[in-house]
Amino acid sequence: MSKRETIHAGCVLVGEAGLLIRGASGSGKSTLAREVVSLALRAGRFGRLVSDDRTLLEAHHGRLLARPVVPLGGRIEVFGLGIVRQPFESAAVVRLVADLSDAPARYPEEEDRRVEICGVMVPRIRMPAGASSPDVALACLSGVCDTVVTL
Repeated sequence: MSKRETIHAGCVLVGEAGLLIRGASGSGKSTLAREVVSLALRAGRFGRLVSDDRTLLEAHHGRLLARPVVPLGGRIEVFGLGIVRQPFESAAVVRLVADLSDAPARYPEEEDRRVEICGVMVPRIRMPAGASSPDVALACLSGVCDTVVTL
């Protein structure tokens, strides 16, 4: 039996890796999602929206799958414009969680670098809310940020 839940989050797909973006309303989830997709496309990579605002999550064979909630598939909020249509994918395997918050730790503890969702452990980064950093999110999703130097 798989675990399922619907959460307040967005998800994008870059290549074959899903980035789940969580945060409070107004924290910049939709903006970060659009900018990550745009940056991936400019770099010649596949990038596509999976979900915005509400995301259905499900554990399946040890992986965390993200899907849009019907009828929100293919819709994303653009600040100042409202809800707009955008091409989207119907599912993604989540490879990274980006949590947007007001005061992320400057140097996170090792146990803070991953999170359990629906019984699946997933790498996590924390980013300042409202400070869009699509390059950081994309680099971490691509594995560039996997190495941490311990002093």
